[in-house]
Amino acid sequence: MPDIKEEYINAAKKIESALYEVKKIIVGQDYILERVLVGLLSDGHILLEGPPGLAKTLILKTFAEVMDLHFQRVQFTPDLLPSDLIGTQIYNQKNSDFETVLGPVFANLVLADEINRAPAKVQSALLEAMQEKQVTIAKKSHKIEGPFIVLATQNPIEAEGTYQLPEAQIDRFMFKLIISYPNPKEEIAIINRFCTEELPKIKKVISRSELLEFQKLAYKVYVDPSIITLIADIVSATRSPMDYKLESISRFISFGASPRASLNLTQASKALALIKSRDYVKEEDVENLIFDVLRHRVTLSYEGIMAKENVGSILTTILNKIKPKTVKVR
Repeated sequence: MPDIKEEYINAAKKIESALYEVKKIIVGQDYILERVLVGLLSDGHILLEGPPGLAKTLILKTFAEVMDLHFQRVQFTPDLLPSDLIGTQIYNQKNSDFETVLGPVFANLVLADEINRAPAKVQSALLEAMQEKQVTIAKKSHKIEGPFIVLATQNPIEAEGTYQLPEAQIDRFMFKLIISYPNPKEEIAIINRFCTEELPKIKKVISRSELLEFQKLAYKVYVDPSIITLIADIVSATRSPMDYKLESISRFISFGASPRASLNLTQASKALALIKSRDYVKEEDVENLIFDVLRHRVTLSYEGIMAKENVGSILTTILNKIKPKTVKVR
């Protein structure tokens, strides 16, 4: 086993302490909490799909408190305007001049609740801010200071009055996560924690400047060329399955993942390695993140939909085919 630099071990300990504080409030959802943490460390935005009432807002607010980050929540509605999100200019009668009022997107953690309920102009305003890390108001650009992470939610139950996100916009999200209901034991713990007990106090563990340093540290995590080849082959196989002798799934895929998927999968794997107290990426890091990075980037064909195929089984087939030929056995 290679020697791991002390700065990575110390960073992982502090990250673990932050996660421990978050879990004082949040019951269960360990998988979601870890992925949000990966997003924070890899500067990646997250699309979260699940029914209402599953503590999506509370998760982000708790992370913001533990990491001393500025949190803003925006409820997306059909009458929302881009200026409600990014800001606008208002006339100041006292000064007889216009002044810029910045919108709620100027925060470290932004919860875009039910993003698919807002019209395309609002969605594009947010997604432009996500990509460029700045907005333009009255021909003047305003930079959004980092860290800047957007967690957008979608409700899969209701389709009425929603505006589906185009594939090109969905591609801006590093992850698409599926949040599920708690099991009975977790639900009992939730009732006890919020209805019969006093909520535990949490403390700030990581400062904003420390999080920025951890992001830089995650970026420097080593990735072996064989793992880079694995990532590139997996993503490429979603676009050109016939090149990898995947005839069985070729007809089920309409569009594959973009190169942004390769970049996101690599950077997320680095962040996960840091959480695991390592300064190098292992194959298992990539495998653990494949579905979260690619599930929203692979589009099923009409034949795939009619055959009731799903993206998860297609990705499993790709991974099983490519991994033995790409990754060195350690």
